[in-house]
Amino acid sequence: MLEDLTTASSPAPWPAAYPQGYAVVDVETTGLARDDRIISAAVYRLDARGEVEDHWYTMVNPERDPGPVWIHGLTTEVLEGAPLFQDIAEEFSDRLADRVLVAHNAVFDWSMIAREYARAEREAPVRQRLCTIALSKELGLPLPNHKLESLAAHFGVVQQRAHHALDDARVLAEAFRPSLRAAARDGIRLPLLECRPLKEWSESPAAPRIGRQSGSGGQPSGGYSSGGYPSGSWRPSRKRPACPYPNPGRYEADKPLKQGMRVAFSGDTSVDRELLEDRAVEAGLHVATSLSRLTSLLVTNDPDSSTSKVVKAKQFGTPVIDEAAFGQLLRDVAPASEK
Repeated sequence: MLEDLTTASSPAPWPAAYPQGYAVVDVETTGLARDDRIISAAVYRLDARGEVEDHWYTMVNPERDPGPVWIHGLTTEVLEGAPLFQDIAEEFSDRLADRVLVAHNAVFDWSMIAREYARAEREAPVRQRLCTIALSKELGLPLPNHKLESLAAHFGVVQQRAHHALDDARVLAEAFRPSLRAAARDGIRLPLLECRPLKEWSESPAAPRIGRQSGSGGQPSGGYSSGGYPSGSWRPSRKRPACPYPNPGRYEADKPLKQGMRVAFSGDTSVDRELLEDRAVEAGLHVATSLSRLTSLLVTNDPDSSTSKVVKAKQFGTPVIDEAAFGQLLRDVAPASEK
């Protein structure tokens, strides 16, 4: 009888398809735009089951104004003696290599890291990322919002220094471990996304561009636009899985975005368009390639332009906001079930 009970209580086998290691990452930056820089970075390396192996932290001299010091606390004076990114790139690579990058709103951390490697004329050794926001949704955690502090509070993790890369990475690592185990217990497929390395080169010496994919042999290929596609051609559409949430209608000012909203983009964006679209999809939004009466929101930095989307938005009365405002709203998207 005892043998039967022991067998019945044995834990489910660990999913064979799960990754063999993780790098829980947090970066603090000078801002949110594509030309902003990393000023500090932290990595907690975890084994296949989420146990901490080691951790690492560094400040980085961004060679520019440090941005919102009131948030991250890193002043020009503090950063002046810090190493440049190219000086820590190799050690950073050692921490990331052969692991899934884990972050809270992972597409942002990944995009900043990829661009820093591009500036340093190197390639980030990351092939997959996992966003803990997406994982918490897969697990159905009863969180009031998708902030890191809410995820930490759910698992009883105490934050000591918010917006300090090392402490944010620690908090996320401690919250990720029980999340990973819950996913393994319930046989949940991890929401892994591909990371495509970026390269930096320019159309001309005065116009540096970041975001081109490397050509064969890992070297930049000439004749390509900043999105990695042949110059003079349209950016090909990417097939995305259908948004699982119903369209809740139009965006209302001073209210959060809601999962299922149809979002269209028009014109140039400071964050690479594909990365911005990825962030929207990860938040549960429907990225629309065209604008119709069903579109919930148009994101454009030039609301006075005469593009077809802007013209239609005016005709249909579709709400219009700029990229910066959209980036802020992406931080706290309401679940589809909320009224």
